[in-house]
Amino acid sequence: MTISFDDFMKVDIRVGVIVSAEPYPEARKPALKLTVDFGGEIGTKKTSAQLTSHYDPAALQGRQVVAVVNFPPKQIGKFMSEVLVLGVPDGEGEVVLLRPDHEVPIGGRMY
Repeated sequence: MTISFDDFMKVDIRVGVIVSAEPYPEARKPALKLTVDFGGEIGTKKTSAQLTSHYDPAALQGRQVVAVVNFPPKQIGKFMSEVLVLGVPDGEGEVVLLRPDHEVPIGGRMY
């Protein structure tokens, strides 16, 4: 399926920094609850991500990530996820986070 450039521009993908990460034991699959700061325009948002195979919660604090910030909030168990942090599967299907390879200002939009 192909999409138009206008369709692509509807997806708002921004850089944020993880300000907190903690286990989410109530999730059906092992997951972490993340709080991500996207700066002034968007602010701080929460999400749940299945990152437990490769990431220790304490080591995630301060890490830049990219996320879709214009999806509607989604209820995940007792937790309301507000953004979708992006990742790709490794060879075993476990999530590896996408992030800038240089530090950039938070809130920056992908283009």
